Order: sequence, then C-alpha cells, then structure tokens
Amino acid sequence: MAHYARVVPTSTENKFTVDLVIVADADFIATQPGQWVQTSYNTKGNVHYNPEGQPDGGVALRGNYAGLGYVYDGANDVFYAQQPYPSWSLRVETWTWEAPVPYPADGKLYIWDEPTQSWTEMIRP
Repeated sequence: MAHYARVVPTSTENKFTVDLVIVADADFIATQPGQWVQTSYNTKGNVHYNPEGQPDGGVALRGNYAGLGYVYDGANDVFYAQQPYPSWSLRVETWTWEAPVPYPADGKLYIWDEPTQSWTEMIRP
C-alpha cells in the first residue's frame, strides 16, 4: 500500500492541483480514472523522516507529502503548498514557502501581516 494523489491540470503548463489523496495498491490506482502520482507521508521539506519524526537519510519523494489543494509541479516532479501570500517566495531546496522576513525566534506566536510584510504577535484570550 502507498499514498497517491489525484492531480488535475491547471491553466499553467506542467502545473496540477491535488484534489484527492488516498492509500491504495498500485493495481487499484491503475484502474482509476484521472492522473495519479505517488506521494510519501514521510517526506516534508524535501527530507525523508522516520516514523518517530526524525530525519533518517532516506530518499525524499517529490518534495513534500501531497495535501488537498497542493500544487504538483510536473516539470520538477514535486508537490508543494499553494503560495500563502504574494510576498512569499518558493524555496526550491525544500519546496516550501518562505516569508521575506524570518519568523521571530522569541518563543511567541505570530501571524503574517501581508500589508506591512511583518509578523504580528498573536494575542491569546
């Protein structure tokens, strides 16, 4: 059994959107309509992780585990999330989005404020 993502074409060449992710046998996937691409639950940020959540040196499969709404980039054979904000850029080493300003490392929780392009501290009730 493996994880598979069904991808549908977008208006951009070689870009697809994930609309379904399932666990199935390859024989079953071969009988299903649509385009299916295998994904790995153990891959995140172009790194392979063991069941305990630690990098294990294994081969990362397609950049990230596919999620609903993710992009499948057929030219690079990778999955990554949709761009969260216009100012963020895609880091191709990890296939993850990066804010133009690093997340504060003070232990507090922040949310991104696109108009000011800065992190705003979340106020807890």
